[in-house]
Amino acid sequence: MSLWKTDDELFQLARQELFTAVVGDIMDKMGLLHQFLPPQIQPLREDMVTIGRAMTVLEADVFSENGSGKNPILNRAFGLMLEALDDLKRNEVYICTGSSPRYALWGELMATRASKLGAVGAVVDGYSRDTTGILTMNFPTFSHGRYAQDQAPRGKVIDFRVPLEIEGVSIKPGDIVFGDIDGVCIIPGHAEVEVFTRALEKARGEKLVKKAIESGMSAREAFDKFGIM
Repeated sequence: MSLWKTDDELFQLARQELFTAVVGDIMDKMGLLHQFLPPQIQPLREDMVTIGRAMTVLEADVFSENGSGKNPILNRAFGLMLEALDDLKRNEVYICTGSSPRYALWGELMATRASKLGAVGAVVDGYSRDTTGILTMNFPTFSHGRYAQDQAPRGKVIDFRVPLEIEGVSIKPGDIVFGDIDGVCIIPGHAEVEVFTRALEKARGEKLVKKAIESGMSAREAFDKFGIM
């Protein structure tokens, strides 16, 4: 029987009992070996945690704010970014890639709109800006770091709710995105029940191992008894 019935219940359990390392360990054991985004994607503040469904966004570099080619999307300010932002749903994470790291992909006004819609975080394969404002709102934001240069004349969203890939990690709309101080991992929809069920079991087992080691048990004895380290 599942330990949760709804996304709200699952995400609450994860926030209370789990962390990305234990979820990643379980996915390794399941043969899902390429689920962590690159290590340069880090939280703006160490205590930030996000977990929610992926709302995928595809960005592309441009070299003129007003497009003059064959793609009408490039004639629009920010391309489809405003539409993507307004399409965010409750418990979703805005996750964006596709551009070069020359400019910020996320900022305070975007975070304000996302928060109003019930979104729970942003993960961008590039920089974020308006750091003071985002930290003040405490909106979970994961990026390469802080950089103020704007995307307006440099990049545009060309599609959203489409499959993405970030350095070999496949991300489909609706996959679960889990980020904390140790990084961001992607839990595929087809495996999420098994991943989180086993991760909760492992996390609870690790607490027993920790108590045993604190009481004087050796690492070898603890591993032989619990199968966890």
